[in-house]
Amino acid sequence: MKISIYFVIVLVLPLCYAIDEDGETIIFKTLGRDNYAFDIYTLPLHHSPNYELQITDGNSVNFNGHFPSPSSFLPNNQTTTELPSNSPPLQLLYVTERNGVSTIYYDVVSTHPSETSSNRRSILQSFTTTHRTQIALLPNHLNENKVSIKDKPSVSGENLIYVSTHENPVQPRSSWAAVYSTNLKSGLTIRLTPYGVADFSPAVSPSGIFTAVASYGKKGWSGEVEDLTTDIYVFLTGDGTHRVKVVEHGGWPAWVDDRTIYFHRRGDDGWWSIYRAILPNESHVSVDTVVTQRVTPPGLHAFTPATAPGNHDFIAVATRRPGNSFRHVELFNLVKNEFSELTRLVSPRSHHLNPFLSPDSSRVGYHKCRGKETSNSSPLLFLENVLSPVPGLTLFRFDGSFPVFSPLGDRIAHADLPGVYVVNRDGSNRRKISDVTAFSTAWDPVRPGVIYTAVGETFASESTEVDIVSINVDDLDQSNNLKKLTHDGKNNAFPSVSPDGKWIVFRSSRSGHKNLYIMDAVHGEKNGLRQLTEGPWTDTMCNWSPDGEWIAFASDRHEPGSGSFELYLIHPNGTGLRKLVQSGLGGRTNHPSFSPDGKSLVFTSDYAGISAEPISNPHHYQPYGEIFTIRLDGSGLKRLTHNSYEDGTPAWSPKYIKPVNVEKPKGEPYCNFEDCHWLNDTPNRSVLNVVLPACPMSHKVTCHVSNSKAQCGV
Repeated sequence: MKISIYFVIVLVLPLCYAIDEDGETIIFKTLGRDNYAFDIYTLPLHHSPNYELQITDGNSVNFNGHFPSPSSFLPNNQTTTELPSNSPPLQLLYVTERNGVSTIYYDVVSTHPSETSSNRRSILQSFTTTHRTQIALLPNHLNENKVSIKDKPSVSGENLIYVSTHENPVQPRSSWAAVYSTNLKSGLTIRLTPYGVADFSPAVSPSGIFTAVASYGKKGWSGEVEDLTTDIYVFLTGDGTHRVKVVEHGGWPAWVDDRTIYFHRRGDDGWWSIYRAILPNESHVSVDTVVTQRVTPPGLHAFTPATAPGNHDFIAVATRRPGNSFRHVELFNLVKNEFSELTRLVSPRSHHLNPFLSPDSSRVGYHKCRGKETSNSSPLLFLENVLSPVPGLTLFRFDGSFPVFSPLGDRIAHADLPGVYVVNRDGSNRRKISDVTAFSTAWDPVRPGVIYTAVGETFASESTEVDIVSINVDDLDQSNNLKKLTHDGKNNAFPSVSPDGKWIVFRSSRSGHKNLYIMDAVHGEKNGLRQLTEGPWTDTMCNWSPDGEWIAFASDRHEPGSGSFELYLIHPNGTGLRKLVQSGLGGRTNHPSFSPDGKSLVFTSDYAGISAEPISNPHHYQPYGEIFTIRLDGSGLKRLTHNSYEDGTPAWSPKYIKPVNVEKPKGEPYCNFEDCHWLNDTPNRSVLNVVLPACPMSHKVTCHVSNSKAQCGV
């Protein structure tokens, strides 16, 4: 399918919205994203590592870079900035999240320093503004129509190759990720990925003829949170035809020449390693004719390989070594089979992600969190505006879990594990109202200042004591502002109040299974209790509609104990039970919240599958979860967010919040996120007896595995 697009290159401009004061707002939590602050950095490979340079703007979240070949088509004749001619410019293609939308930018920066710079660590500190330009490569209407960009963008001739998630495959839990090509002159955009297939991590061969991808084929996502077990496919870059599978089980392909691909895979021994696939010159290309070899040894995790055209001497990789809590970029010499450290020598306590090499093999790039000490650091945000695809509806990432709006929409209560907080919707007057470990907040619709929450361990068993409490947020005496409403010693959570303020629906395990119950909102279960649902399954995350007619909840009743949840509706009297959202095989659809008019729900779901290889991102406990809305009759399913993060716990406000970012108070944590937890493991260590952690972390570490024991030398 070909879609004609009129294309105009534009310089960076502020994102503008038509302000509809009668509109509404949805806020949600994204795991870890508030603290990413990614910028792209580069190190020369033949000089001191003190020459690390920050390339990108120091304000946006910038990641997954690519140094284009000098022969690639680039829109350098479209800029208004003249670059110095006494030094070749540094050119960069990358993904950026700015102005509330994810897109692709092209930057050109002169590598000639200013006369006053010394001990420079950042290009931004070393060059005047006349030495730099930034250009958005995709037209505004593509971004406004929710073309969300991910993975590894690259250029091939006049075409930009990238991943987008704007086409719905309709099948629940099928990934929307597909590879597209946009001509940078004509704007013509074509889909290179077949319909019904999901492709990730595209890489264009040095000649531009071929593109390799990590693909699911048509098997769909089964919920993997670590290794997607994708296969490597190759097709013609021009139109996506002549598609053939060349490797079973592999991801993140990178070409050296048109017959050699490097990729990563988690081996049978549990170690992530780099492999090489050599395509035959003459015979038919298939999995059976492609020669695959393991390149990096066991004993450490090595992944996301980067190559330079024609360079058969070394590759760049991200590593996680046993005993080190951070991922780093290293070179692996393909001739000597030895690693050379790079980023650990510069910033040992930072995560460095997704390396890429310049075409001449002279420098390596990667992204990391810029840190609060950087002069160009952007502020940490309490509310971060995200471009909404729905007119009159603003969308924000919120810094806090389980947010809920007050009845007037002027305040937000939320949990922060531990602690319960209340804050004005503009981010002012944030106060901790309780030190308890709590989750699943709700606001009383008729008693001013009263909220409800569950106090106790999260994700706990039926026998774990969790209780519903009410808190008066306006009572400044924390020792006396908490009232316990459940007393049975079971797992009681996710309270939601009826619109008249008389009743609370909540989840309880008092029958031996987690089902829904209704109790008095003021006196709790002491004034009686009514069981609303009953069965050997889990009904949870309930929410009462504004008109009192419906209670929405998540349930695994279709497959009890599986961890798969779908959305249901039921009347408060127990009648009218029906399924509203089907998640797909093994899917998760959770945290429903009603719109102010009660006609729609917002919820989080892995309905759209997964959008990027999990190992290419920081840790997400469940790399799923986009924000969706749906009408109560099951129509109008709408995807609101498009990213590769974990979005959840949405709340729908009756008030419109203008699409302006709100900063956090000063002194908040920065770069506070975790790497993928499974990289902490030391797999099959007793079998391999690899002693790499004992090796000195010198500049060069050579590791030879012989006689079932690793020998290490400097």
